[in-house]
Amino acid sequence: MVTLNKIYTKTGDDGTTALVGGERRVKHDLRIEAYGTVDELNSFIGAARLHLETGSEVEVMLGLIQNDCFDLGADLATAQSDDELDYEPLRITEGQVTRLESDIDKLNSDLSPLKSFILPGGSASATHLHLARTIARRAERLISHLSENPDETINKDALKYVNRLSDFLFVAARWCNNKGADDVLWVPGKNR
Repeated sequence: MVTLNKIYTKTGDDGTTALVGGERRVKHDLRIEAYGTVDELNSFIGAARLHLETGSEVEVMLGLIQNDCFDLGADLATAQSDDELDYEPLRITEGQVTRLESDIDKLNSDLSPLKSFILPGGSASATHLHLARTIARRAERLISHLSENPDETINKDALKYVNRLSDFLFVAARWCNNKGADDVLWVPGKNR
């Protein structure tokens, strides 16, 4: 349980922030950029949910994903490896990755195969989901970059999760575009 009694602490006034465990890093540190981007992603997913009927299939899936994004942020904010800690840290699990794959397959089964790339757009919910997808890809690039540093610990399931998440957001955007019927197709060279 997290308790937030005081919102401002002034501890970040020097341009640093604390990771789980207390280690302080500059606010532009790659790890901070990674979980900050996941936070941004979560906000855009919340915006997409505003355009969906509460309790609808995709809206419920996105609610689960928003909770997962907090798990992912906590995972990324824990720089130590599991064997360096005297407690079990919150990590993204293979089960969360598998659930995303299942949801992708479920939504994708309603869609016709693509015959062209699609332009981000269509319905309001699809447009927000396409924007969230691009933010997920940015988060993935940051996490991948961070994982190349031998001094940094990255949970492999976290990287898998964010990769699947961008796939999910693409499929969900198509599904929200009248199950792909209202997708805006790219026409190569149309404006030459």
